[in-house]
Amino acid sequence: MIFERVKSEGIAHISYFIGSNSEAVVIDPRRDCQVYIDLARREEMKIKYIFETHRNEDYVIGSLELAHFTGAKIYHGPGLDFKYGERLKDGQEFHFGILKLIAVHTPGHTDESVSYALADLTVGEEPIMVFTGDALFVGDVGRTDLYGHKEATRLAGNLYDSIFNKLLPLGDKVILCPAHGAGSVCGGPISEREQSTLGLERIQNPVLQKTKREDFIQFKITEHHERPPYFRKMEQYNLNGPPLLGHLPNPTPLTPKEFQEQMQLGAVAVDIRMPPAFGGAHIKGSYSIWLDGLPSLAGWMLPYDKPILLMLEDEEQLERAIRYLVRLGYNEIACYLGGGIEAWYNEALPIKHISLLTVQDLKKRLDRGDDLLTLDVRRKDEWDNGHIEGALHIYVGHLEDRLREVSVDRPIAVICNVGHRASLGASILRREGYQEVYNVLGGMTAWKNAGYTIVR
Repeated sequence: MIFERVKSEGIAHISYFIGSNSEAVVIDPRRDCQVYIDLARREEMKIKYIFETHRNEDYVIGSLELAHFTGAKIYHGPGLDFKYGERLKDGQEFHFGILKLIAVHTPGHTDESVSYALADLTVGEEPIMVFTGDALFVGDVGRTDLYGHKEATRLAGNLYDSIFNKLLPLGDKVILCPAHGAGSVCGGPISEREQSTLGLERIQNPVLQKTKREDFIQFKITEHHERPPYFRKMEQYNLNGPPLLGHLPNPTPLTPKEFQEQMQLGAVAVDIRMPPAFGGAHIKGSYSIWLDGLPSLAGWMLPYDKPILLMLEDEEQLERAIRYLVRLGYNEIACYLGGGIEAWYNEALPIKHISLLTVQDLKKRLDRGDDLLTLDVRRKDEWDNGHIEGALHIYVGHLEDRLREVSVDRPIAVICNVGHRASLGASILRREGYQEVYNVLGGMTAWKNAGYTIVR
C-alpha cells in the first residue's frame, strides 16, 4: 500500500494519493495536479479513480484537470447536479489492488458531502482509515453556515448525525484523514496537529464533547465565520467544472512603462512584498497582499474579469504566487514588473508610501487626544478577544464595502495582529484617496506585549 498526503500551503488543503499493486486513487486533488501524476509515475501506478468529498468552496478542485491527463473516473456525492463525473450511492464500494474504498454519505457541511472508509482486505473488512473531507477535522468539525442562516440548524443536525452515527462507529482505531488542516476557512480552531484517530477525536475534540444533539446544534449555529465573496466563484467552478489549465500560467516580465500602461487599461496590481517594503515605496493603486496572504485574502479583493499584475520581492516568489492564485480560480495572471520596485523608481515614475507607527507612537498619540482613528481590521473572534478602546472594527475583507464608515478627514492608524492585514487595509484606503494612513507595526501582538490596556 502507498499512502501520500499532499499539502497545499495557504489554503491548508490536504489531498490524498492511495495506491495498491498497480492501481491508485486520488481524493480531493488540487488544480495544479502534476504532483499526483509524478507520484503515479514514481510508484509505477495508474490513477484509476478520483474521489471528491464535496463541492469545495475555498479552492478549485483539480478533478477534471487530473482526469484529462490520466483518464481516471471522477465520483462525487448525491444531492447536487454536477456537470461532470458520476454520482455515488451511499455504501458504494470500489476496489483497487488489495484495498477497498467505501463511500459513506456524511451530509452536514454540505448536503452532498461524502466520506470514504478504506479497508485493507489482506487483514480484514474493517476500515483502517477514513477520509472525512470537511465533516470532521483534527480538533474541530466543518462549518455549517454555507447555505445561510435559515439552513444552519438543519445542516448542524445533519452533521451531528453524520459524525456520531456514521463516522465514530467506524471504530476508535481508524485513522482520520481530513481535507484541511490548521488555518483553513472551512472550520474554526483546527488543530496544528495533523495526525489523529476517531478515538482521539471522540475523547479530545472539543466539539465532540457536545454529545447531546441539541447542544451540538446550538454551538454550531452560534459560530461566526467569514464568507469570502470568491466562494461563489469556487462553487460555480466546482459544480460545472473549471477551465482546464493544461499547464501553469507563464507571466511575462514588463518594463515599468508597460506595467503602467497595463494598469491604465484596467489591470489590477498586487504587491506581494512584505508590508514594510510596501510601506516604504509602492505603485499607486496597488494592493498590498504579502505572498503567503494570497490564499486567504486574494479572493476578497481581486476580480476574475481583469488581468492581474504582480510586484515581486524577487523572481523566486513567482511560481508560488501563481500556484496560490490558480488554486483560487485566477487564470489571467498576466505579467509582473521586471526588476521590481527599483526598476520603477529608476524610471522616475511616481511612487507612494504608507507611514509606519510603532505601538509606542500609537499609544502616545491616543493618550494626548490626537484626532486619530484606530481601525482594527482583524476577524471578529480576534476583536472579541481584546482590542484597543475606541477603535473601529471592520474586517479587512469588508473594508471596501464599508468605506463610508471611515472618515476621510482624519488620520487613520490601521492595526491587525502583526501588521500584514493592516498593510492591505492601508493600501485599500490609499487606493480610495485617503491621505494620512499608518500601518501599526507589530499590531495587537506588540500592543499586548508592551503591556497596554485592551478591552473586550
